[in-house]
Amino acid sequence: SKRPANPSPSTIQNLQLLQKTFWQKRHSIKTRQINGTETAHTAIMIDEEVQSRYQRYMEEISEDITETVQTMGCQPILFIGSGLPRRYMNAPSWDELLQTLANQCSSIEKGLGFYKQSLKTPMKIGEEFARLYQEWAWGVGHNEFPETLFSQDIDAQAYLKFKIAEHLTGLTPKRIDDLPSDNYRNELDSLRKIKPHAIITTNYDQMIEMIFPDHAAIIGQQILRGQQMSVGEIYKIHGSVEDYNSIVFTQTDYDQFTKKKKFLSAKLLTFFNEHPLLFVGYSASDPIIRSILSDIDEALPDKGGIIPNVYILEWNDKITSDSNPARDKVILTEEDRNVRVKLIESSDFGWVFDAFAANPVLNDVNPKVLRALIARSYNLVRHDIPTMTIEADFKMLNQAVEDSNTFAKLFGIANISDYSAASAHHCLSATQLTRQLGGNGSYLAVSLLRKIKEETGIDIKASDNRYHRTEKVNTTTFHKYSADMLAILNKVHAGLPYELDMS
Repeated sequence: SKRPANPSPSTIQNLQLLQKTFWQKRHSIKTRQINGTETAHTAIMIDEEVQSRYQRYMEEISEDITETVQTMGCQPILFIGSGLPRRYMNAPSWDELLQTLANQCSSIEKGLGFYKQSLKTPMKIGEEFARLYQEWAWGVGHNEFPETLFSQDIDAQAYLKFKIAEHLTGLTPKRIDDLPSDNYRNELDSLRKIKPHAIITTNYDQMIEMIFPDHAAIIGQQILRGQQMSVGEIYKIHGSVEDYNSIVFTQTDYDQFTKKKKFLSAKLLTFFNEHPLLFVGYSASDPIIRSILSDIDEALPDKGGIIPNVYILEWNDKITSDSNPARDKVILTEEDRNVRVKLIESSDFGWVFDAFAANPVLNDVNPKVLRALIARSYNLVRHDIPTMTIEADFKMLNQAVEDSNTFAKLFGIANISDYSAASAHHCLSATQLTRQLGGNGSYLAVSLLRKIKEETGIDIKASDNRYHRTEKVNTTTFHKYSADMLAILNKVHAGLPYELDMS
């Protein structure tokens, strides 16, 4: 069997410790006379029965990971939970964060235990704390908040979220070298080498942005609104300290998130089907894991078997050289269904990260360059001319995107002033939509678009997507719509159920 290429120093040290007893027992030094010369002859007998059980486990798991990455031909998607910032920068657990919030606010007069006993769930406790923080902010705690938070259009829960963002921002160092976890430095280096296609996280802090500086953060509802590049992005589905209003923390927040979750799941399902997935920093029993795996299970054509591209990495400090953890786990998902996924247990994450980084599909790829290429290119196709294949490396592409003229020449195009090819799909105005719906003017279409926003939280006009496109001529902006938009509006107008596809 083979080990992942270029293991980290922590992995090497771990393997050496695991192998120590094995090599001591299995190396037999025999001395014999050959032509009058005494020669040391080392007879090495490798026996599977005496090989460390956990070493064999590591090798088998590593081989499975590298084969999965190679077979799928795509870089992994990382799902990163709160366990990772807790591991690397001593970030608080949910209970510890609630305790800190309780200590800061004089309006929270009872101990945290009272609220846990009375309200049961962290989300309901968060809801009550938000109410008490608002009361505190408008009273003796006024000086703890900026004056901008005291206008009438500010959300009542903003005060709690402002303090959450302030606390977590204070814990997060500016540079990765300043992380307090010196013991995990090699582990972090291995994590960075994975070069993930994208990262999905429920964490509020900005540790991930620090570890992957070339990835762009997409926060909260921005994920639903725009057409993201999908490459080199961090999807912060529960918000970020960068925008404290986006933080999903209270019962109200979770209720709203649940309503819009199906749209988020639809947007992310392509990841689930096409990439290796690694969940790290979560427990397999985490409700978030169960919810996401439920969505993956619904999209699978074959039910009942193990999901071959999904791995969950769990920390286990009881691991010894004689450990032989389970390779998979059955997880109860929503509606009393269950799925089987691949399970990895370890106290050292370095060798797992090394395995995912061992055979990258693309070497030395800068995600920032890939996003620039996608963002600045149109899919314009002519069928009446022959095609030609050119070879390019990422150094050449990186230079090309820095110069608009070079970029245009690379693709064989010039400046485009007439976007007729891109506009052909979006050819209807609001007035034309209304006419197709049986009305006059533009009011009917505009009112139905407003209704969609109220029901789903998605402002279709806020981005270019399959339903809508913004065109600008000089200083005038026009909104154009597609036949797909007309089909949706017909359903809304008739009171029929509808689904938006913002992918």
